[in-house]
Amino acid sequence: MQVGMVGLGKMGMNMGRRLLRKGHLVVAYNRTSERTEQLAKEGAIATYSLKELVNSLAPPRVLWLMLPAGAVVEEHIEQAFELLSEDDILIEGGNTYYKDDIRRSAALAPKGIHYVDVGVSGGIWGLEKGYCLMVGGDLHIFYYLEPIFKSLASSEGYLYCGDTGAGHYVKMIHNGIEYAMMQAYAEGFELMEASPYAKNFDYSQIARLWNRGSVIRSWLLELAERAFASDPKLSKIKGYVEDSGEGRWTVAEAVESSVPAPVITMSLFERFRSRRENTFSNRLLSALRREFGGHQVKIAHRE
Repeated sequence: MQVGMVGLGKMGMNMGRRLLRKGHLVVAYNRTSERTEQLAKEGAIATYSLKELVNSLAPPRVLWLMLPAGAVVEEHIEQAFELLSEDDILIEGGNTYYKDDIRRSAALAPKGIHYVDVGVSGGIWGLEKGYCLMVGGDLHIFYYLEPIFKSLASSEGYLYCGDTGAGHYVKMIHNGIEYAMMQAYAEGFELMEASPYAKNFDYSQIARLWNRGSVIRSWLLELAERAFASDPKLSKIKGYVEDSGEGRWTVAEAVESSVPAPVITMSLFERFRSRRENTFSNRLLSALRREFGGHQVKIAHRE
């Protein structure tokens, strides 16, 4: 299939590469041309404006946005509304609040433009291992786009979740759970670091051990093993942990729905606390975000 990929950051670039490797035609556009040209060297068609990208696609056009949530997405959707035609498809694959999906879908509907929301997980490892895709929108459009989802996803790694907004809603809850899991690991390792046995602990080996049959085994522990192998006490980074929105939305949803979510809520508040302290647990949280998503870390400066 033909896919117009808009936004070639850490996720969008590798998604474009994976689609190319699976035989799809990728038309690429990024606000900075260097990344567009980089993907063009790997087989994509380079374009240098949203209008040029749309004109390079055969109808019904498929436009996939992989942009930072917020104003930049709104700006591109407003432009796309003027450029796209009836039966064209706009996919929003960033970390978007599900209520924004509902509003945007309604705004595009009078022109006959189909809106699909896709929550994407897999971070910087998606190119090699495949992505986990959570899809919302019209079911018949999901079936039309299924060859794209199948190419991007890991084995059985995509799911139609329901009407518009459902994909990003499931991704929002997914990320809230991720916050809590990471916090639990971080606190456990900090307890070990505070113990009388800490001088003999090899945290990389402990993480590896726990992934061998333990009930708490996970990909996050694999990433912890990698992080500790390269920096055994995580002394090279600060325990400053950002949040990218989904945790806040999950907590807000819990309040709005009157559903108790104390662990997820606490894990979000711990990220706020991390910006004031440099604890061992927060250094691990920061290291894990770097390992799975390529997120930047703050480097610790030695006195």
